[in-house]
Amino acid sequence: MKKFNVGGQAVIEGVMLRSPHYYAVSVRIPHGKIKTKTAKLKSQSKFFKLPFVRGMVSLVDMLVLGIQTLIWSANQQATKKEEKINASEIFWTLLISIGFALLFFVALPYIFTNLLGFAEESRPVLFNLIDAAIKIALFLAYLAFISTMKDVKILFQYHGAEHKSVYCHESGKKLTVANVNSFSTKHPRCGTSFIFIVFVFSVLIFSLLPLAVIALFPDFNSLSFGIRKGILFPLRLLMIPIIAGFSYEILKLSAKHQRNIFIKLIVVPGLWLQHITTKQPTKKQIEVALASMKAVLGKEAKVI
Repeated sequence: MKKFNVGGQAVIEGVMLRSPHYYAVSVRIPHGKIKTKTAKLKSQSKFFKLPFVRGMVSLVDMLVLGIQTLIWSANQQATKKEEKINASEIFWTLLISIGFALLFFVALPYIFTNLLGFAEESRPVLFNLIDAAIKIALFLAYLAFISTMKDVKILFQYHGAEHKSVYCHESGKKLTVANVNSFSTKHPRCGTSFIFIVFVFSVLIFSLLPLAVIALFPDFNSLSFGIRKGILFPLRLLMIPIIAGFSYEILKLSAKHQRNIFIKLIVVPGLWLQHITTKQPTKKQIEVALASMKAVLGKEAKVI
């Protein structure tokens, strides 16, 4: 079978996998059977496929698709109609989650680094190294905390099943439970690795930001502390999509040049993080991941 670029995510009691033209999501429903849904992805213009642009577009696409498939998977576990998630619940949950992420992983480290007395304008590299270290510490603490929850442990097992099935497809081996189970749960193109790359790359970009502002406005440091932060912090938020775009390209590059020493240095910390975010799946969980893989590859085969 021809190899396709396949990636995805774990969902509630299942796995979603995405290929160039289709996606498939499979879940094990309460009575034990596997249920699969497949659909065609929307085609994109050539502009959205350009390097760096495609990273930002892909992130938005994956976020939207990820939420849609998470909702679908959750609703398959509902035994009663009133237990299903409605649009209002989705909206408020998403809004609160985004707000929490921005507060906890962006605003809080920035405020704390300022309180420690490090000057962003005069020592930007040191400031952003401290800021990134606090972000990583908070992120690790968050992952360690949620990994103790039963439902999250199961989600992380399906995450491991997703990686194993992708590895098996990339190796060209037959898609069987035994073959899939022989592969690692850690994959260099994982979203966990992407997050770490974003942390590292943000140190460089955010360090250059105050220098660029001062170069454009020489009197910037004469402004009050509140005004300076009122300008720099929103600019940091505006830079996040650009950082994400560059980080996506580095992640894609890492998959093609895994033996390169520089690439290894970038990828290895993300693989370490996957000791938390992926767990060894059961054979039944691998069966669900295989159902998604076979479904999406079957659809792709009809495109050729």
